Amino acid sequence: MTRYTSTNDERESALQKEYIKKASAYVANLEKSLGRKPQCCVTTFGCQMNARDSEKLLGILTQIGYVPTENEEDADFVIYNTCTVRDNANQRVYGRLGFLNSLKRKKPHLKIALCGCMMQEQSVIDKIKKSYRFVDLIFGTHNIFKFAELMVTMFENQEMIIDIWQETDQIVEELPISRKYSYKSGVNIMFGCNNFCSYCIVPYVRGRERSRDPKEIVREIEHLVADGVVEVMLLGQNVNSYGKNLDEPMSFAKLLSEVEKIEGLRRIRFMTSHPKDLSDELIEVMSRSDKICRHLHLPIQAGSDRILQAMNRQYTKEQYLSLVDKIKTAMPDIAITTDIIVGFPGETLQDVEETIDVVRRVQYDNAFTFIYSKRTGTPAASMENQVSDEIVREGFDKLLKVVQDTARERAALLQGQVMEALVEEVNEQDSSLMTGRLSNNMLVHFPADETMIGQLVKVSLDVCHGFYYTGHIIS
Repeated sequence: MTRYTSTNDERESALQKEYIKKASAYVANLEKSLGRKPQCCVTTFGCQMNARDSEKLLGILTQIGYVPTENEEDADFVIYNTCTVRDNANQRVYGRLGFLNSLKRKKPHLKIALCGCMMQEQSVIDKIKKSYRFVDLIFGTHNIFKFAELMVTMFENQEMIIDIWQETDQIVEELPISRKYSYKSGVNIMFGCNNFCSYCIVPYVRGRERSRDPKEIVREIEHLVADGVVEVMLLGQNVNSYGKNLDEPMSFAKLLSEVEKIEGLRRIRFMTSHPKDLSDELIEVMSRSDKICRHLHLPIQAGSDRILQAMNRQYTKEQYLSLVDKIKTAMPDIAITTDIIVGFPGETLQDVEETIDVVRRVQYDNAFTFIYSKRTGTPAASMENQVSDEIVREGFDKLLKVVQDTARERAALLQGQVMEALVEEVNEQDSSLMTGRLSNNMLVHFPADETMIGQLVKVSLDVCHGFYYTGHIIS
């Protein structure tokens, strides 16, 4: 397999650091003209990988002199890091661009950048060039590491800058990052996807699978732990296929074993897992680990074999259920969550009943249910038998009720237990409470103060509120 060597990646990192210096000079001049520190606002749409990308963007922006703000109206540089998994994500971006246009009329120095998955679609670029000429910079998913270089180009030119790569083998991670949380962090272990599910745009916008060198991953996590991180989330479109394209192939299970050895790291999470690639080796590593969280996100998408085949999911309903049985036998305390699509072309209400049967048999702790969204360029978009809104809504509502009822029943089983929670933040509704996350990914709220953020504490799960608990710390 062709891949860039670490030497090439180090050379690119050094080059981008030079551009960071150049960009800093432009921002310093902007500060003088404004009479204050310029502010930046980075808005993230989409998945955890997008959130991690936004941390990279913010890391560079703060290093060159911008001050972060969450208010677009205060910002001098606005970036939308976009998602295109569903059409409504695209429409949200277009809607907000209208607001930015009016904002830019009030302050012409405002810079606007668009990046992420949505920008990898040619139809989107064409629309922005035609209807949103006020956007200053557009780039995609493959060249995010060139952000500082692109900013310099933007500062030196008046016209719209568009730099979209169709693919890359390059992985450059040694650049500034501004983490949202001090105690936990996402860590990219691979990029892209080779599965080509017929409804999914991701392989077309994120490219083919590329795995990071395991030594680089371990080194990054060691640095994070030294900086106070106790929990990492290993990120990839399909983590179960990690390592196949490395010069020296390594399984995801073996990578987990290496990460587990890192002293000071307390918790390991990962997503997302494709059922067809989840190995017995991974189940074994998870079952004996005291660091890997007891939570597995295992998307089923549909319960009908006919629909699963049309989706190109490469497993049957019974194969999926057999895998779940194997997982639960090895780890009886595992929490399993899933993704489900309703309204895929050709799906009938009987097919939805097959999906409901899976929900009842698996007993999911939670399920993210979505109405099928046609994505131009995917095989499913041109399929006949697109399902009417009336049928979709009927099936969706019935499925959602079963999902919610099942999740409540699963949650209630924990009442009275004492479990370890990572204290994450002040409760949004009651500042006298803190919010913690259990190993199984469930939230619990309990009296404490914010000095405990980032600590792992024992919490009694006193009252179940359907999808979360209230409780108290056991000293």
